[in-house]
Amino acid sequence: MKPGALKLLTAALLAASALTTGVAHAAGVLTIGCREESTTFDPIKSAQNRDSWVFGNVYDVLVRVDNSGTKLVPGLAESWTISDDGLTYTFKMRNAKFSDGSPITAEDGAFTLLRIRDNPGSMWADAYKDIADAKAVDAHTLVVTLKSKSVPFLSQLSTANLSIVSKKAMERMGEDAYAQEPVTSGAFRVKEWVHGDRVILEKDPNFWEADKVSLDGVEWISIPDDNTRMLKVRAGELDTAIFVPFSQVDELKKDPSLNIHSDPSTREDHLLINHSKGLLGKQEVREAIDLAIDKKALVDTVTFGHGEVAYSYIPKGALYHNANNLQRPFDPAKARELLKKAGAEGLKVNYVVNAGNEADEQIAVLVQKQLKDVGITANLQKVDPTASWQMLVDGDYDLSVMYWTNDILDPDQKTTFVLGHDSNENYMTRYKNDKVKGLVAAARLESDPVKRGQMYQELQKLAKQDVNWIDLYYSPYINISRSNIENFTQNPLGRFTLEDTVKLEPGVKTAKN
Repeated sequence: MKPGALKLLTAALLAASALTTGVAHAAGVLTIGCREESTTFDPIKSAQNRDSWVFGNVYDVLVRVDNSGTKLVPGLAESWTISDDGLTYTFKMRNAKFSDGSPITAEDGAFTLLRIRDNPGSMWADAYKDIADAKAVDAHTLVVTLKSKSVPFLSQLSTANLSIVSKKAMERMGEDAYAQEPVTSGAFRVKEWVHGDRVILEKDPNFWEADKVSLDGVEWISIPDDNTRMLKVRAGELDTAIFVPFSQVDELKKDPSLNIHSDPSTREDHLLINHSKGLLGKQEVREAIDLAIDKKALVDTVTFGHGEVAYSYIPKGALYHNANNLQRPFDPAKARELLKKAGAEGLKVNYVVNAGNEADEQIAVLVQKQLKDVGITANLQKVDPTASWQMLVDGDYDLSVMYWTNDILDPDQKTTFVLGHDSNENYMTRYKNDKVKGLVAAARLESDPVKRGQMYQELQKLAKQDVNWIDLYYSPYINISRSNIENFTQNPLGRFTLEDTVKLEPGVKTAKN
């Protein structure tokens, strides 16, 4: 046989193998359509899910949560030990590199921990005030001492907001420059950030697990309108998209070229209330708004059976969820009575709505009507999702629907952020209750799981009693991908495990098919 013929036969056999196994052609750039755009690459200065999900692509953390979202596993710290008194944690750092090729050391770990605790711009400082010190004993040994024993401390290390950053690069570049063009520690590095449009990532050959990453890159593309995102996936202009509208799930499932992913989640949608805005500061007024909203009708109408009524800020299935928490009934008569008692008859509120978000727009129309029935006029202000977040941060709103997904396994992070926090105005609600704040801090330190559980049961009860916000519904993560995309998953804490995602050439059949 001639050498040329041998090469042709070999190529044919490889092609046939690809059709059977789907292993060949597993590369390329994955495009993801999403609503919001990135706001920063500084992990400590954002609380937006879109940012955290991209952080999870470009950064690594000391301790990870596994893909099932149920247990902690080694990350940049390959092992750790805890002293008998629970105050000293010693982490052994693995041999790993930043995207610029420099080594990731214990000094970077210490710098990252102290920075999230001390930096004036940190949105997460309160959760890390228990850190007394963090020091690098040598390049691979990080020692963290706590002021007092903290049950959620290990779990806190897994959040994307504590992504490990380069001390040398940040000090050389400055925080503002680093936030735009970061030196990263994860599976992908930032190739280009086109503000208002997309973030373009490329595979990082320096990543310590680069050999398991199939994709050449990822593009997170901001497309605020739900229908437009779905149309682009159907047309093959996007590989994947997140936030599939509830109304389209059943129809999209019929298309053999698409896969609908309904992944278990810790997502909770809620109506934020700005307590600093006049009469909204009165508990009776917030309670009246809660009573005026028919949550069951809202969930049935908006989620098409894919969601269920929420009644606690700690979602179902999460640690210490209060299954017996108060659920206020739909009671317009009592709502009107409370409004009259509070001197809030004829109340007018500004309701900020994320334009293009089908569910949020539907909720806004329903809530507007239900509030009108009790004498409250809600002015709907539709705002691009890329701008609405800053309005909430600035307090430039009265009401607005947002959602939260847990970032860590322990309830401390969300509880601190929405009930016992200073630097973020309690998730922009401006809610204040010193008793609650003290209980949040105490629950973080309580080592007895029974007593700790009781504390979180009480916190859920108090939050509902004060109407810190209005719980609306729990729902799964519902995303979409073309059929040639494999392993496009989101764990219950929201992280997209794109280091495991595979993009095959269109039409390539796999064993799965």
